[in-house]
Amino acid sequence: MKRVILLMALLLPACLFAAPAGIDRVEPPFWWTGFKNTNLQIMIHGKDIANTTVSITGSNPGGLSIIKVHTVGNPNYLFIDLKLGASAKPGVFKLCFSNRGQVVESYNYELKQRKPGSAGRKSFDNSDVIYLIMPDRFANGDITNDNIAGMKENVDRSKPDSRHGGDIKGIMDHLDYLKELGVTTLWMTPLLENDQPVYSYHGYSATDFYKVDPRFGTNDDYVKLGDALHQKGMKLIIDQVFNHCGSEHWWMKDLPSDDWINQWPEFTRSTYRAGSVSDPYVSATDSIKFNRGWFDKTMPDLNQRNPYMKNYLIQNSIWWMEYASIDGIRQDTYPYPFKDMMSEWGKRMLEEYPNLNIVGECWMNYPATVAYWQKGSKNLDGFNSNLPSVFDFPLHDALIQAFNEKEGWNTGILRLYEIIAQDFSYPKPMDLVTFADNHDVNRYLDTQNDDIRKLKMAMAFILTTRGIPEIFYGTELLMTTGADKGHGTIRRDVPGGWQGDSRNAFTAAGRNDPENDMYNMIHNLLHYRKSSTALQTGKLLHFVPEDGIYTYFRYNSQSTVMVIMNNNEEQKTLETGRYKEVLKNFSSGREICNGKYITDLSKLTIPSKSVLIIELKH
Repeated sequence: MKRVILLMALLLPACLFAAPAGIDRVEPPFWWTGFKNTNLQIMIHGKDIANTTVSITGSNPGGLSIIKVHTVGNPNYLFIDLKLGASAKPGVFKLCFSNRGQVVESYNYELKQRKPGSAGRKSFDNSDVIYLIMPDRFANGDITNDNIAGMKENVDRSKPDSRHGGDIKGIMDHLDYLKELGVTTLWMTPLLENDQPVYSYHGYSATDFYKVDPRFGTNDDYVKLGDALHQKGMKLIIDQVFNHCGSEHWWMKDLPSDDWINQWPEFTRSTYRAGSVSDPYVSATDSIKFNRGWFDKTMPDLNQRNPYMKNYLIQNSIWWMEYASIDGIRQDTYPYPFKDMMSEWGKRMLEEYPNLNIVGECWMNYPATVAYWQKGSKNLDGFNSNLPSVFDFPLHDALIQAFNEKEGWNTGILRLYEIIAQDFSYPKPMDLVTFADNHDVNRYLDTQNDDIRKLKMAMAFILTTRGIPEIFYGTELLMTTGADKGHGTIRRDVPGGWQGDSRNAFTAAGRNDPENDMYNMIHNLLHYRKSSTALQTGKLLHFVPEDGIYTYFRYNSQSTVMVIMNNNEEQKTLETGRYKEVLKNFSSGREICNGKYITDLSKLTIPSKSVLIIELKH
């Protein structure tokens, strides 16, 4: 009998009865065939997994081989380099981990088929208007996921900096609202798990790079959101962070190596001086402190020069692009990671997705320092970021000043002209993302003493000047920060997004008259912009502001739009002879926002603190 049992044991696969090594992480959890880059590096985490040898057993989906297995300082990690040959096909293969000839653990790794057309899908561009949502603050569609057992922070709407319960379901419930408003592209702040004890709602302290936070929903919910947007002809931008993770990230308790993150003898904060990267005279001390200093005490600084970290981040970006059919990327704190790695990331992304647009958060105040980061810039040090787009922070700063200042030689509305006139700094100024406010700065109304006229001027400007406009959620509803300043109140809940709210601002009936007026102005301009190739991709011609009046034209062979901004506190009548180089070809026009026709273009009346937008007619 003993001989029979022994014989059976010898015939059974070793994986079935060997003691497990306790693998608890395999990242990426699966992959796809069909990428131009056929290399894949898999990170394995498990107790003493480095003491095993790795092999592929059983069915092999063709052309798949292990190139090298890397050990690092921590025996609980392995990094496996795989080659997916030209004949590699979708399927499942088994990774077996052996110790002294005995298989102690196995993992079934799946290769999926890329979705048809995945590589060539259209990204966001000048034809789009981006709408920025902070998911925790937009709408709570599923109250059952407000509090998750075992997670460190629960919902408490009474505190501005706590979680409020907004989620993916809440966004999906209001896609028709977004569609009707006229936005074409949705950018959400990160949805990744942020299992931090406090201040976890914003999403910028990831504790798992491959998992949607359960309080927002599931990975599948995120995929469904992307599908729903695409069905409505809209696009999805993912918000990613390569500079840091959360202090409660699972690997922080068991780092692969000492250089996985940038470590200091004591807590050292970044200088936040992003301009030091392009500074030709920068000191080594300042350079090191900017790139390696931590963004915050709860945000460990990732070392992108570690080759395994570099591969990890690049593959994670590709994984989400493919998994959720993402249309574009917003990269947080773009200059803070090591720039050579960021350039390689951009190159890899554009190789796999040639039409992809990526916008980087390069928060600096001067066009020249922002332009350094856009792909194709003629930088003295030869650096090329491979980053197609950047946020126009200098224009944002000018928008805050322009309508608050008295008109002078170098103040007032001239601020806008002067920034636009420096577009020679950028390789592609039309690809800049323009905005009046976002989740990190004061709401625009707060900066303008709650003067709605100035908000209308700002919105009219970013929706008619060059670039790709972005609108912060609630701007169309006149949302302000209020007396209690701070990020938590900048990111207020949308009224009507929660059960029991006293009103529903997602409906016209739930908005007051000023809110509906603002909503209608943005709605009308957004819908006009959808069909106006002049505003989307047309050339820009502008005139130096005079007497508080700034006039510019967007035009192409199909149409011409004239924009006149009156920054004065009194109505102005404008003699238009100065603009004859453009107006000589036109005899009339139609006001975009109210539909009124203008039969005489020689003299135009513009109310105080307002914008006149005219589609010119022959």
